[in-house]
Amino acid sequence: MLALMPGERRVQAAGREFWCGRLHGQEVVAVLSRIGKVAAATTAAVLAERFGVSGIVFTGVAGGLGPGVRVGDVVVADSFLQHDLDASPIFPRYEVPLYGTSRFHTDPALTGRLQAAARAALPAAALHRGLVASGDRFVSSTAEARALQAALPHALAVEMEGAAVAQVCHDFGLPFAAVRTISDRADDEAHGDFSRFVREVASRHSAAIVQALLAGA
Repeated sequence: MLALMPGERRVQAAGREFWCGRLHGQEVVAVLSRIGKVAAATTAAVLAERFGVSGIVFTGVAGGLGPGVRVGDVVVADSFLQHDLDASPIFPRYEVPLYGTSRFHTDPALTGRLQAAARAALPAAALHRGLVASGDRFVSSTAEARALQAALPHALAVEMEGAAVAQVCHDFGLPFAAVRTISDRADDEAHGDFSRFVREVASRHSAAIVQALLAGA
């Protein structure tokens, strides 16, 4: 992404590097969310409070869960759930305490634009849209993947940050949309060359989708 933003300005906050610049004539802030729900929530909160962003678009990778969701496919989230959240018996499993819900939905308009951008940028990639599950665990065993599929049959993919960012955006009233490239099937083979996939495939997918999104805005 930074290669697409000539003259970007680095701002350090909360131990992170935020890059401010312009892309397709629009002011943007690019930042690495970091890994895990707490880290991603911190990043999203700083974007809202320090930088006053008008919305957040999250890109990255995920493990495929849903039938037919294969490596290299693209998943656009319409809602997020924390698969490792369980405050029962006080609250139902997965429900976020004091919110009365287990799912945080993405912004319909921004998500529709992101889906259209993904189709335009990656016409050869299979595109899915639906529920994505988040948790503070890299799911990398067939047994755990099957357990998640049984517990959350509608989940298309699993990752480690999206639900936290969705909750922060809900709290701040920020439009939020997210797209993930499937890097593995969250099974015994998931450990693979993850870094290489991110560098050679997912990062290029993300850049192409974001460019298409902003070009069409």
